[in-house]
Amino acid sequence: MTGEARNPSDDAGPLDGVTVLDASRVLVGPFCTMQLGDLGADVIKVERPETGDQTRHWHPPRYGDAEESAYYMSVNRNKRSITLNLQSEAGREVFRDLASEADVLVENFRVGAMEDWDLGYEDLREDNPGLVYCGLSGYGEWGPDADRPAYDIIMQAEGGMMSITGEDGGAPVRVGVAIADIGAGMYATQAILAALLERELGDGTGQKLDVSLLDGQVAWMSYMASNYFATGESPGRMGSKHPTIAPYQAFETADGYVVVACASEHIWPRLCEALDRPDLAADPRFESNADRVENREELDAVLDAAFAEMTTDEALDLLADHDVPASDVKDMAAVFDNPQVEARGMHRSVDHPTAGEVEMAGSPMHFSRTPTSVRQHPPRLGEHTDDVLREYGYTDEDIERLREESGV
Repeated sequence: MTGEARNPSDDAGPLDGVTVLDASRVLVGPFCTMQLGDLGADVIKVERPETGDQTRHWHPPRYGDAEESAYYMSVNRNKRSITLNLQSEAGREVFRDLASEADVLVENFRVGAMEDWDLGYEDLREDNPGLVYCGLSGYGEWGPDADRPAYDIIMQAEGGMMSITGEDGGAPVRVGVAIADIGAGMYATQAILAALLERELGDGTGQKLDVSLLDGQVAWMSYMASNYFATGESPGRMGSKHPTIAPYQAFETADGYVVVACASEHIWPRLCEALDRPDLAADPRFESNADRVENREELDAVLDAAFAEMTTDEALDLLADHDVPASDVKDMAAVFDNPQVEARGMHRSVDHPTAGEVEMAGSPMHFSRTPTSVRQHPPRLGEHTDDVLREYGYTDEDIERLREESGV
């Protein structure tokens, strides 16, 4: 709880003892709070009675006989679900009770909704000055677009991602997962952890955090943004190619693709040797990376022809023999059949009451003393309502009354 000393054991995550009140749904918020749960926090997921998080119903696909979608399962492990009707004053009063003892609150309602319910940061900090309150939204809490609805594909378009994604001369393409949501969820996690650390190092006071999908996408433009500022020219789409490194791209083989990363001057001669093309290493057009970028069209023609004569496996073997970084393009089946992925604990599973064993991607955060874990299955709707309310002092009679008054 807020203000109490924490001493996680060697079998608990680094956030063991931290309570997170999760009033978010769909992806950006749940992805953030799943990370906090993986790190050991007790995440209490607050959902609408009867329907819950919208993604519960985004199926097919789903696991076995589970009512919930695979989408929902992917970002809701290590949480406990309770149902509260925040449209009712009785439901809001319970929420305030939970928030009064929480360390972190995460919400992604439309901007201003929590304030309309008297559940905003200024309302809740009166009873809990140590609260770290994270509001997630599409455009942020101020600015001319603050009230606009936001969806991942719109954010990828507005933030510049789609302008640089896709083939040269082709249509704009969104990144294949909802990268604007996931990116903002990562920034939110980072901000929450920083705020918790500042609270512990300071006087115990929490603060309000404002994280938006658009801001995250703009920040992720990184060197593409700098390239624009340096030249005044907006970068365009280049497929798998890199604007300042060559060759660094996918090449079509006789039966698929091979991805090659010639990311240093030391690798280029090894690539030429692997292809049995010493003439390329001696060619002044390709002597340095800057030369290769400037003469990319001529270089691509030569390399395209060379790789087209090989199968993907032949190319990978040849490149591996000459220590040239390369990979095939793996689909999901190949990713989770990869021994390296397995060795790193990135293929996990958890037992579910109706779906049986649910497989999922693991956590990429590894600690020597306080490991992350997959402890709890993605909860069924309201699965923990009674248990959580009892922990906060509600009697069975109180819970029954709440069900009658507000549909808890």
